[in-house]
Amino acid sequence: MPSDKLKSYLHFHVIVFIWGFTAVLGALISLEAVPLVWYRMLLASGFIFLYIKWKKRNLKVSKRKLAVLTIAGLVIALHWLTFFGAIKVSNVSITLALLSTGAFFTSILEPIFYNRKFLGYEILFGLLVILGLYIIFQVETEYTLGIILGLISAFLSAVFTLMNGKLIQDTAPSVISFYELLTGVIAISVYLVFLSFNSEGNKGFNPAFFTISSEDWLYLIILASICTAYAFIAAVAVMKHLSPYTIMLTINLEPIYGIFLAFLIFGSKEQMNPQFYYGALLILSTVIINGYLKTKRKINKIS
Repeated sequence: MPSDKLKSYLHFHVIVFIWGFTAVLGALISLEAVPLVWYRMLLASGFIFLYIKWKKRNLKVSKRKLAVLTIAGLVIALHWLTFFGAIKVSNVSITLALLSTGAFFTSILEPIFYNRKFLGYEILFGLLVILGLYIIFQVETEYTLGIILGLISAFLSAVFTLMNGKLIQDTAPSVISFYELLTGVIAISVYLVFLSFNSEGNKGFNPAFFTISSEDWLYLIILASICTAYAFIAAVAVMKHLSPYTIMLTINLEPIYGIFLAFLIFGSKEQMNPQFYYGALLILSTVIINGYLKTKRKINKIS
């Protein structure tokens, strides 16, 4: 029988594969980014609420923590809006390649969040990531807006990760996720109500907003249940059996899985210039090496 560690490792690969499929679903769903994210967060918060009730977890949090959760919810909402926005104006490959810079942004922001000094090699890696981005910008000029949105999304994902790193220390992950997703739904709802009263009924909440094809409903339910609620809860569980290095290395496979799936499903629409893949490979390699060095440094500190 396979050990818990092996089963967790294989399970985590499945979870990362699911995360890679998220971008593909974003391209398959015909909705624009705002309604797509609203429905995703609404459905996912509902699924996680049912999970919390099933597990009989306490939803009570302090006012101070609720304020932080509210900010984190706004950040994740903006992250998903720019993420799916990038997919809509460019494609999956561009978006996922740029999203991989999130780990780089994390390494830059981490010293600020946790009050530590910058490491020497972080500056070198930062320059390599900038070089990779420069190569992509040079050859994919038609996707400039998608590249910019992808970078903003990656930056926001880094901020969100660091905020959750502090929140998760004394609060159940499912409770954190529920409040963050609910906050995102409320924030986007306020925005949509504002549009409803200030755009002559052409935008915001209107009959067209709630008119969704059966195909889109299917994709939305998969996105909210499997790719969001299930993947988040399952990831927390399997991480208990895996080393930080294994987690880091496996997560960095997400853009590879996603780009591969997008190419299989969308074909030539996802085929890019060779230079794009050189730039993406440079960014991904830098992120992996950076993660390896950080993990090794932490292990050496512990030992």
